[in-house]
Amino acid sequence: MKKIREILRLKYEAGLSHRAIAGACKVSNSTVGEYLRRAETAGVRWPLPEVGEEELYWKLFPEKERPTEKRYPVPNWEEVRKELRQKGVTLRLLWIEYKEKYPDGYQYSRFCEYYQRWEKSRVEPSMRNKHVGGEKMQVDYSGLKIPITNRETGEITLLSVFVAVLPASNYTYAEAQSSENQCNWNNGHVRAFEYFGGVPAIVIPDNLKTGVKKPNYYEPDINPAYQALAEHYHFAVLPARVKRPKDKAKGENAVQNVERWVIAPLRKMTFFDQYEVNLAIKKQLEPLNNKEMQLVGRSRHQEFEEIDQPNLRPLPEKPYEYADRKLARVNIDYHIEYDKHLYSVPYTLCHQEVDIHASERMIEIFHRGKSVAIHPRNFGRGKYTTLREHMPSNHQFMDSVNGPQLVQWAATIGPYTEAFVSAALKSRSFPEQAYRPCLGVINLAKKYSAPMLEQACRSAIEARTFSYKAVKEDLDWLVKQTVPTQSEPLPAHENIRGNVYYK
Repeated sequence: MKKIREILRLKYEAGLSHRAIAGACKVSNSTVGEYLRRAETAGVRWPLPEVGEEELYWKLFPEKERPTEKRYPVPNWEEVRKELRQKGVTLRLLWIEYKEKYPDGYQYSRFCEYYQRWEKSRVEPSMRNKHVGGEKMQVDYSGLKIPITNRETGEITLLSVFVAVLPASNYTYAEAQSSENQCNWNNGHVRAFEYFGGVPAIVIPDNLKTGVKKPNYYEPDINPAYQALAEHYHFAVLPARVKRPKDKAKGENAVQNVERWVIAPLRKMTFFDQYEVNLAIKKQLEPLNNKEMQLVGRSRHQEFEEIDQPNLRPLPEKPYEYADRKLARVNIDYHIEYDKHLYSVPYTLCHQEVDIHASERMIEIFHRGKSVAIHPRNFGRGKYTTLREHMPSNHQFMDSVNGPQLVQWAATIGPYTEAFVSAALKSRSFPEQAYRPCLGVINLAKKYSAPMLEQACRSAIEARTFSYKAVKEDLDWLVKQTVPTQSEPLPAHENIRGNVYYK
């Protein structure tokens, strides 16, 4: 039909001869004459009427029979799509069911072809995202993990890989994390900002729980801990829509690049801790960011220095530190538990409810909004971190007792008491077992005289019995020995009868 149109145009518009038209259209003279005769018979003139090519064809060739297409029952393609979502359902199974219902229906190849056409017709056009330098950062976790091996047990643990990218330049950051919890998620952002040397205006995450508490198309509910990070760095959180990966296409592409050019080259290496993994990732990131991108002809680092870096906002003066919050009740021993470790609070808060703010390095405890205790973070499970000022006075006294202190106190009484305490401390497998007996002997000086206590300690040393009970019994015996055997004469008094009265 294109050649017929051109023949009619050259004849009626350009006024060329049949021979000239035949030479221009690469057809014979007879063919040109045939087409012009058919056009004249059908009443078709130049310019051609506004009809479709198919209609024009039937006007020029009325003798040909129009093909009649056989009508087949058309499947409900929407139902086919829903069925395919179920596990184990295939197009062949659906076609077999379709043929059982419509024996004269489409064959399998035509059935698949028409379904694929329908599926393609449903694809919505994609809008190209425009990325401004320093405006956005997209974040995600890689699907691949990196194994580390325990040196002692040989146990293998998998580390997650956090990925951040500036979409305007494709400048990429990655790090290994022990898990995908809230602390690692927030601190991954902090280290990404430090790597980029600035803060973007918008961060685009997925709808994972550490980022979005409750997804919503219009107003997603941001995780409070993540919102605290956003407020500290003054950026907006704009989560991608659910099941819309194109909302952060550059982030998905960055994850793919990290998997191919960072994680895959490390697959044959053996790592024993997270620090080693992050050193290896840092080395792999450098060639990735400095490699020339094919479509751009420049590296990510060059694009970053020119586009993103000048437009990033400066980092805040005070660095962000993630703090996990937890409510706890103070035990009778004036300690609270966090992550299997016990931290002290003032003893007056026993049985009170307190608020724990735990960062990677510090533990701060609040009661009714007031800070009552600060401790360095300790990861030893089942152990205690106790401040002396949190103890009651009697506990402080017992806590201060030690071997040299006891010997020093005993020396103020006398040399034998000092020798007894020193010998008692040495007589036990653990000196702490002798603290209470020695303290009891020293306290006997409050009830008995120093010479008498010295004599009792001397007797205990000679008998090599270094116990509180032996010294106490010896002191009681000495007291009995000092009691007079004869009573003193009574003083003269008018009410006392003398011995003369009984004669």
